Amino acid sequence: MAYKKRAFMFGYSKSSSFVAQQLSYENLYLTLVLSDDEAYKKAQDDGYIDIKKIDITNDEELKELEVKEDDYLVCVLDDNHYNVFLTLSLHALFPKTVIIALSDSMHTTQKLKIAGAKHIIDLYEVSVNRLYNIINKPVTTKLIERLFSPNEEFSFKEIVIPKGSPIDGIMVDNFNFEEYKVIMVGMIDKRLSNKFLFVTSGVENHFDSGDTIVCIGYHEDLDRFEKFVNRLC
Repeated sequence: MAYKKRAFMFGYSKSSSFVAQQLSYENLYLTLVLSDDEAYKKAQDDGYIDIKKIDITNDEELKELEVKEDDYLVCVLDDNHYNVFLTLSLHALFPKTVIIALSDSMHTTQKLKIAGAKHIIDLYEVSVNRLYNIINKPVTTKLIERLFSPNEEFSFKEIVIPKGSPIDGIMVDNFNFEEYKVIMVGMIDKRLSNKFLFVTSGVENHFDSGDTIVCIGYHEDLDRFEKFVNRLC
């Protein structure tokens, strides 16, 4: 399998294992970076192979990871103080690399932003939104839970249309997604705006290079469709 990019995930526990599963689904080469024996053994038991055990408070050992600018650094340590400290260290060592961090409170989220995290998964906000949806949108919630369950073989995929793609310039309504067994959820049409447009919005769009489309389907079908989109004419 040819991987697009690499992701270094710092920390592994019951509360963060779902992040590793999602990263694996995104066709990223995943390296787990751990500092304690318990997390190391759990990761091994769960089937992960590329696991590095280092002292994450030691900058010299972090440098030896040979992180590149287009990699992803994912901080999911259970201890908020260590997670903020690690984010700060990684941002200082690799300032151009995207850092994603896990937070369980508004205060931690603010600290992580200041420390250099570009994207933050706020567990508190996720939990509140989930509770609201369970009460107000039970059918939708059940569907979403199925989609993102690690036991399911289908998920969402974002695909950026390159210049010269077979779908570059084609009207959305004229393309047969059923042929590739995927469903288009929506897109970001740079010609109109940078906002996400659902297919139900009623806007007549055509695909252009640089647009981002979001599709749902089985992993194999999504990968096959992505290869088609990236094939140059």
